[in-house]
Amino acid sequence: MNRLTTPWGDLDLARFPEQPRDTLRAWDAADEYLLRHLAETETETETETDSEESGAVGVDLSGRVVVVGDRWGALATALAPHRPVQITDSYLAQRATRANLLRNGIDTDAVRLLSVRDTPPERIDVLLIRVPKSLSLLEDQLHRLAPAVHPGTVVVGAGKVTEIHTSTLKLFEQILGPTRTSLAVKKARLIFCAPAAERARAGTGPWPISYTVPQDAGLGTGLTVVNHAGIFCAERLDIGTRFFLRHLPQHRGPRHVVDLGCGNGVVGTAVAVADPAARLTFIDESFSAVASAEATFRANVDTAGPVEFVVGDGMATVTAGSVDLVLNNPPFHSHQATTDATAFRMFTGSREALRPGGELWVVGNRHLGYHTKLRRLFGNCEVMASDPKFVVLRAVRR
Repeated sequence: MNRLTTPWGDLDLARFPEQPRDTLRAWDAADEYLLRHLAETETETETETDSEESGAVGVDLSGRVVVVGDRWGALATALAPHRPVQITDSYLAQRATRANLLRNGIDTDAVRLLSVRDTPPERIDVLLIRVPKSLSLLEDQLHRLAPAVHPGTVVVGAGKVTEIHTSTLKLFEQILGPTRTSLAVKKARLIFCAPAAERARAGTGPWPISYTVPQDAGLGTGLTVVNHAGIFCAERLDIGTRFFLRHLPQHRGPRHVVDLGCGNGVVGTAVAVADPAARLTFIDESFSAVASAEATFRANVDTAGPVEFVVGDGMATVTAGSVDLVLNNPPFHSHQATTDATAFRMFTGSREALRPGGELWVVGNRHLGYHTKLRRLFGNCEVMASDPKFVVLRAVRR
């Protein structure tokens, strides 16, 4: 946990789940820059020219404030006195926001939590956007929010310099209105957009989209994949998943299979098609991913065993000792930071959820060294398939 100094006071903030040894903060320079701009405060790093260029002309926060893409709740917590609406694709971001509000003695009702799948507010007076890594997710959200934006809406985006590209600015310009950027401060930049009246009813975006899995993808061959905005490699099958599909275990029977970190759900759907008696659970912390997984499943499976779609924190809601097989392609990034903390939590949760004799199958880049962690947790790990880039590993709960 660390302490963020804001124009309205200091806040104790942490990521979720809180890891005592985690050195990553729950905010970054972009969050600080945005909060300073909203409060019209000058810092030693800004000259008068910087302040003028940044567009710091005063932001009235008395209307409906909407915060999109708040990574760990830093913005929503700081702005809690203005009762903002937070819109996120991340279940963990919602949990972090609640935890950070409580940590600072703030009523959790001060922030209305919505997912990107929920209907947004009908009117937005201040729209604050943390630029996401996924350009498609930004596009989809701008389209969804455009009808609620009016010519008087203050629209401010924020991100690290490496996150804001010409394509980012074009989306703001095309969907909402004239757009410009601030000077960079501590490697962060702000985006200022003036909503145009003629664009206030922008049409819907292109998402979701679908494609057919090509012939060389093992159990996944021929499946229809549906992707909502923000899903990794949304327009085609990524090479890691393709490799995994070629080497999935092909057991049969009424077993409980979990597609952990399911993304668009193609892996779990491939199992359901090949083994209709299997009970499938799809889990991801992304609301869009779980929506994609359900759409993919429904597009391919007419009859199957029981199925469940869960937006949550890994295996936290799965009954211990109830799972026969976990299939996992864990992420190794947390926004811009490279970390194996999420993968390790997935492995630990899987071990708890598996019955004796149950198996965890993992695909990952060879250089990540997941075999070391799996041997430490399970006491065993077997390489089931490998190529120069990827490896499929199997660990058994003893």
